[in-house]
Amino acid sequence: MLIDTYGRVATDLRVSLTDRCNLRCSYCMPEEGLQWLKKPELLSDDEIVRLIRVAVTDLGITEVRFTGGEPLLRPGLVGIVQRCAELAPRPKMSLTTNGIGLRRTASALKAAGLDRVNVSLDTLRPEVFKALTRRDRHHDVLDGLRAAQEAGLTPVKVNTVLMPGLNADEAPELLAWAIEHGYELRFIEQMPLDAQHGWKRDGMITAGDILTSLRTHFSLVAEDEGARGSAPAERWIVDGGPHRVGVIGSVTRPFCAACDRTRLTADGQVRTCLFAQEETDLRGALRSGAPDEEIARIWKTAMWGKKAGSGLDDPSFLQPARPMSAIGG
Repeated sequence: MLIDTYGRVATDLRVSLTDRCNLRCSYCMPEEGLQWLKKPELLSDDEIVRLIRVAVTDLGITEVRFTGGEPLLRPGLVGIVQRCAELAPRPKMSLTTNGIGLRRTASALKAAGLDRVNVSLDTLRPEVFKALTRRDRHHDVLDGLRAAQEAGLTPVKVNTVLMPGLNADEAPELLAWAIEHGYELRFIEQMPLDAQHGWKRDGMITAGDILTSLRTHFSLVAEDEGARGSAPAERWIVDGGPHRVGVIGSVTRPFCAACDRTRLTADGQVRTCLFAQEETDLRGALRSGAPDEEIARIWKTAMWGKKAGSGLDDPSFLQPARPMSAIGG
């Protein structure tokens, strides 16, 4: 069991498969990209599967989310999913993606055992998408969303970040579109995870701003608090149901007290929190021949030291030393 000193138990594992991405979203990385990890620094497919096996069979993990960078850029992704689906007990498996490669991979991922996907899409306007991501791939994301739904990777969730001066006015339009297509929309406050450290608390679009905007077009009723559990999103029933919309207020409405996550970076480091300043090395133990029991012990020790909160509610918060593409979203 991965328990910390505050009594929280981690059952949800986020696994970054690569630091690389085929977009250059302004809230994540600079236009020229980053210096990528060298291949020997990355965990191999076998190492990833072994660590997930230890997490599932020895440490009580029940859910695995594959992230990046962009996880669809990982050549061995389908094989990794298939091998993890064969674990006993079998974890629930999902994937967070920008959607560009889903049209060609959705069916294979479903057949391998993936349960569902989260797709990042911040706008319905191709020109705004190009400005945000610095790539003209809006149509590919929409195609990927359709392919995921047709393959049965459901519920298909859409993650949206609103940015001042770009897509701040799109919340009602995005929700109407998501309802029309049967997607579950979740708005996420912009977080300080950009490599260039350009995030500013002042002027960010908050959860409150998003709800105010949505209420100009929709009736919203808060879902029963008991239904939320450890989920980061507060959910709202739209126009009496059955549709719902989620809002993740990581900055202004933190949910750390119920956090059940542990994170594994693409180069084999345990992170107790997305915003942690420290990491614990598992890759070194793996490659030095440590048995599963030792890997589990190191992981348990790392999680025991998890802090009470992310620190985002502190005006003096320091951003993580590594950008989101290196540590997983």
